Amino acid sequence: MSKTKGASRTSASGHNLARLTDLYATMVRIRSFEETALQAHKASEIPGPLHVSIGQEGVAAGVCANLGRADRITSNHRGHGHALAKGAEAGRMFLELFGREGGYCGGKGGSMHIADFSVGMLGANGVVTGGIPIAVGAAQGLKMLKSEAVVVCFFGDGAVNRGPFLEGFNWAALFRLPVLFVCEDNGVAAFTATASVTAGPGVMARAESLGVTGLSVDGNDVIAVDAAAAQLLADVRSGGGPRILHARTYRWTGHTSTDAAAWRVPAEVAAGKAGCPIARLRTTLSERGAKDLDTIDAAAAAEMAACRATAHAAQWPRPSTAFDDVQDIGAVRHV
Repeated sequence: MSKTKGASRTSASGHNLARLTDLYATMVRIRSFEETALQAHKASEIPGPLHVSIGQEGVAAGVCANLGRADRITSNHRGHGHALAKGAEAGRMFLELFGREGGYCGGKGGSMHIADFSVGMLGANGVVTGGIPIAVGAAQGLKMLKSEAVVVCFFGDGAVNRGPFLEGFNWAALFRLPVLFVCEDNGVAAFTATASVTAGPGVMARAESLGVTGLSVDGNDVIAVDAAAAQLLADVRSGGGPRILHARTYRWTGHTSTDAAAWRVPAEVAAGKAGCPIARLRTTLSERGAKDLDTIDAAAAAEMAACRATAHAAQWPRPSTAFDDVQDIGAVRHV
C-alpha cells in the first residue's frame, strides 16, 4: 500500500496522448455546459439561479477518469461538472435546469439536485456538507454487500466547518469504509474567504486528526489530479479505508449566476484565470502534437447548444405529476 501523506506532483510523461485528450474533452464539455447554461439564464430561459464551477473542471475530470460505472459519487450545490464527468446525460441535465419534462428530477429539482443512479451519481446537494453523510452511508452499504465499488465524495472547503464533516470522517475512518473524500478548495465559502473563518492549518490536518490521510494537489493541473486520484483510489480499493484528496483550485465566477462578483479583487481573478486547467492541458497537448483540439472544442459547443435548444422547446411538467415523488401524498392532499 502506498504512502499517501503530503503533496503530489506529476507530469504528462506518465500519461499517454489518448488519456490526456480524454481529460481535455471532459473539461471542455463541462466548461461548455456551464457557459451555455449561464447564457440561457441571462436570456431568462432558466428559472432560478445556477451555481457553476467554471475554473474547477480539472478536479471533476481528473477524479472521475479513475472511476467505473459501478462506483458512486456524491456532489454539492456546484455539481454540474461532477455529474457530466461521471457520465450523466447533458440533455437531461439541461431539461432539469430548464424545469422541463424529461429532466433528471422531472423538472422539479433544478440545478442543485441532479442525480443519475444509473451511472452512480447519487446526487448533488443544496445543503453544505450534505453529501458527506450520504457518501459514508453508501460506502457502508457497499462494504456490507462486499462490493468492489467505491464512493467518491466531492465537497468544498467551506464544508470543513460543519458538523457532518467531523461525523462523516470519523465514521468512515472507524469502519475503514471505501470512500475517497475530495475537497475542492477554491478559497471561498459563498462570499467569504474560507481562511477568515477557519481556524488551524486546514482540511488536511483535520482529516489526518481522524486518521484519514491523503494527498494535496494543484487542482488546476488535471494531470496531477488524475495521478493522485489513481493512487488514492488504489489504496481505498485495496481495503485501506478512506482517503482524502485536497485539490486547490479557483472559481472564476460569483457564488451564483445572479452574483456579479463585484466583491472579488480583479487582480485575484486575473491570477486565478491564468491558471485555467483547460488552457494548461491544451498547451501540453499541443506540445505533444495533438491535432484535434479545435474539433473537440467545436463538438462540445455544438452539443450544448443543441441541448439548450431542445430544453427550451420541451414541455413543462404536467400538473398531474405535482405530487409524484412526495413521500406522504395522502397527508399533503388533505392539508
